[in-house]
Parts: sequence; structure tokens; C-alpha cells
Amino acid sequence: MSQTNNQIDAGRPKRKRKRKHRPSVAVGLWLIKRLENAIRRYSKVGVTPFFEPAQFAWTAPLEAQWEVIRRELDQVLTRQDDIPNFQDISRDQLNITQDDRWKTFFLYGYGYKMDGNCARCPETTRLVESIPGMFTAFFSILAPGKHIPPHRGPYNGLLRAHLGLIVPEPREQCRIQVGDQTRHWEAGRFLIFDDTFRHQVWNDTDGTRVVLFLDVRRPLAWPGAWLNRVVLQLIRWSPFIQDARRNHRAWERGLQR
Repeated sequence: MSQTNNQIDAGRPKRKRKRKHRPSVAVGLWLIKRLENAIRRYSKVGVTPFFEPAQFAWTAPLEAQWEVIRRELDQVLTRQDDIPNFQDISRDQLNITQDDRWKTFFLYGYGYKMDGNCARCPETTRLVESIPGMFTAFFSILAPGKHIPPHRGPYNGLLRAHLGLIVPEPREQCRIQVGDQTRHWEAGRFLIFDDTFRHQVWNDTDGTRVVLFLDVRRPLAWPGAWLNRVVLQLIRWSPFIQDARRNHRAWERGLQR
């Protein structure tokens, strides 16, 4: 007796599906990789995996107010189960996370304000809006035992900053490797790095780690700064970002219901 197609398919190992991108996206990625060389040449802060927070004037005011941010985070975490997984908002994150152990509460995403979330965190919103060139801001919530495998960011015109808010002990087991350097978070302190260096993250503790996750325009000399603004605007209009905006709006509608 012959098997049905469904029976045959059920017996086959499932292949991991890869996200297919539109040709325009592939062309955009190719161009961005060429532009990264120019960004490195005009960088005012050098080209290195990590940067010292003191290189950026906006870090000290946020570190001084980190407990204010932490209090608003605590209110957000009272509904932690309702917070979306990163890949639920940005489908492109499926390459690095597919479980429910990395959650994200967005305030800004590539310059787009998430009004409902910002209304729940007015002081945090005020503080992140004071950062020159802030593009993205969200609470990044990492469950115990979560490992984010090696990957790299899409474009070096932005720098990534993490402000430690909840850092479980032992701190050394809650860490990030960028290039060949490994560091761990501290509550009330920034880690700033270039996410186009390959990096990975571990939370090998029994507690939840939370940071305020920021993407900020890299300081550049002219004409690099002008070029960077153009590229970042094009990225804002890209399918990557517009898909994520639609997904976030869908989550907000579901939360209201």
C-alpha cells in the first residue's frame, strides 16, 4: 500500500526554513557593506570592538538616572509574559533566536516612536530622547540560560550601547563577547560596542538579565556624517523596518484586546 504525501512528509526530517529576502533588499545589503569602509575611515571614535563610555557625553546623565529607569522597568516586568519575543517583532532575528527567552519592550525602533510603550515609561523616554542620534531604544530581557549565538549587525553607521539594569550573579557568567574581547554588564554602567564585529551573549546564571538597549549614530567627520544620515534614512524605509513596525502594531492591538 502506498503512503499518502502527508505520511511521507511526516517521516522526513524537517529542514530549517531560511528567510527569503526581496532582490531590492539583497542589493541594499551589498551597497551597505561597501559603505562600511567609508564609515570606518571617517569615524571620530576609531574602529574597535568596545568603546569607553566617557567618549560620549550622553552616557553620564543616563548612568546617573539609571535607578529611575530601573523603577519604570520594574513596572513593565509586572506583565513580563505579555512582552513579545524579539523574533515576533523582527522576523530577521529568527536566525539567532527562536524560543521565548529573549523579550523586547520597544520605546523606539529605527527612529519610530512606540507611543503606547513610551507612555508607560515617561522618564526613560525623556532620557533616551535626550541622546543625540538615538535611533533605537528598548528593554532587552534575557532569561536564565539563554545564549545568543555569534552574529553581526547590519551596518556600522550605528553604535550599540547597553545600560545594565538587572544583572544577576555571578556577573562574570552574564557576559558578551565582541570580536576577541569579553566583558560583563554592571548595573548602572554602560557597555558600548560596534555590533558589526561578530558577537555573542550568554546568561549562564539563574536570574534574568535586563539592559536598556540603544542604537546611536556613530560620530563621524564630514562627509561621512552626511552619508550616514542618508543611509540610515534609507534603512528606515526598508522592508526590514517596515515589517517590524507592522508586527509591533499587531502586538499592541492584541495587548489592548
